[in-house]
Amino acid sequence: MNKRILFFLSFALLSALIGCDRNKKEEDKPEPFVRLLKDLTVQSSLLNRAINYAVLLPPEYENSTDSFPVVYLLHGFGDNEKAWYQGGNIQFYADKYALETGPVIYVMPQGFNTYWVNKYNGNYPYMDMLVNELLPEVDAKFRTRKDPAQRAVMGYSMGGYGALILPAKNPEVFKTAVALSMSFRTDQQYINEPQGVFDSQWGPIFGGIGAAGNARLTSYFENYSPFHFFENPDDPALSGQNYFIDCGDDEESLSETNNSLHIVLRNLGINHEYRVRNGAHSWDYWHKSLPEAFRFMGYAFRNINFPDDPEELGPSPIVPDTQITEWQLPETDFSYNVVVPESYSSETRNYPVVYVLHSRETGSETIESEQLLALLNNNIKILRLPKLLIVEIPLQENEITGDVWKNIITEVKQNYRTYPDGKYAVVAGNLEAGKKAWELMPEMTDQINACLLFDATLPENAIASGTGISFYLDITDKSENYKGYHSLYMNIRQNEIPYEYRVRQGVPTHDNFLSGLSEASVFIKDNLKK
Repeated sequence: MNKRILFFLSFALLSALIGCDRNKKEEDKPEPFVRLLKDLTVQSSLLNRAINYAVLLPPEYENSTDSFPVVYLLHGFGDNEKAWYQGGNIQFYADKYALETGPVIYVMPQGFNTYWVNKYNGNYPYMDMLVNELLPEVDAKFRTRKDPAQRAVMGYSMGGYGALILPAKNPEVFKTAVALSMSFRTDQQYINEPQGVFDSQWGPIFGGIGAAGNARLTSYFENYSPFHFFENPDDPALSGQNYFIDCGDDEESLSETNNSLHIVLRNLGINHEYRVRNGAHSWDYWHKSLPEAFRFMGYAFRNINFPDDPEELGPSPIVPDTQITEWQLPETDFSYNVVVPESYSSETRNYPVVYVLHSRETGSETIESEQLLALLNNNIKILRLPKLLIVEIPLQENEITGDVWKNIITEVKQNYRTYPDGKYAVVAGNLEAGKKAWELMPEMTDQINACLLFDATLPENAIASGTGISFYLDITDKSENYKGYHSLYMNIRQNEIPYEYRVRQGVPTHDNFLSGLSEASVFIKDNLKK
């Protein structure tokens, strides 16, 4: 009996020892590396509450002791800290463009509807919390680089404003701002806000609840309005920050806001990057903003100036002589070139027409004409454009008048199979030739369906008068023609004229003109069908 008891006691002791050893091994086993850390919190004494945030770590974080740059990702009005890793799918895009940025830590804080600033009355100092409580908490928990040049802020909508205002007011903390579809208002937009919207969205942050007219423009609002503080040469916003602003041309009002800010910054000579592409207030637009936004931040982290010009287009095959004919308008010195599709002689159909009023650099006339015709002809061959006639009208010593252009159109119709209806013709023009196309539009409404302008040298008060045709406005963000474009763009929107608007990287060069013209293929195609 005693032997049996002794056996069971020995067995129990052995089992306990084995169990302890197993538990010890489990305790020694390292926790699996998790890149996306959700549901983190910092207890804020300034706000007297817990603030949620999430962190995305780079893959390199696990097996190194390196520290990393940090990007704070800010959400829009009504969203929360989950927005960037749910709708924004940030892990996918951060990994996809990691070569542009290098390995980066992304921090996604909960911002409520604060516009990422302190309330005017001091009751809810959100910006102070982020800078003085959340940021030190992140720096203590993770291997972050503490240099302001290694910190960036990127956000959309309300978060776009936060992405601008945080570096602007805290240059000792953040160096780089990437504002996507920034939600803010010019003074006039602010004054015009419906009372209910103003009292619920703006007044609680910047003061003036119940106010109307100029009384809404409180000193606190002006202190936090980029339309005011950039005008102050002593403002911390002018401390060498890197600013990148991007907004879609289909935004209801924010496109006007962001474009107006671009004008302010250009007038003041404040360096920044500005982009306008096709799109509205959606993740689809912001996702398409990310490749260049990541590239911009990568340059900033490496302390390299962002380039003025994008990569050049590759050359297109030269158009065979059999497709090109040079014409001279009777009893004038005007010459122009016509390119027909490769299959023109074997078909009997009619063709739409693209007229290009072409400014060329002195000494490069021949090669720039070849490049233009080659680009358009190649876009037809690769089906970016429908089969059409290309009519190049180079800017010449003699002025192109409405009568000269109409005579060219008549001659083209007499010698080629084209549609008699002007709805199957569009015109494009660059620089001075673009200005001429704009000037002649009121005379050409029965001949042309759409007008595309590329860095056109428009007057500062340009408008779209006497015409209902569609416009495609394309300009580089360093162009000196920005005032005329802004005027024309605002006028077109106010008069509900169909349009597309693009602001692209760079300065006005012929290569940039060709890049813009190639990007406009969808617009051209659409306006040759209406």
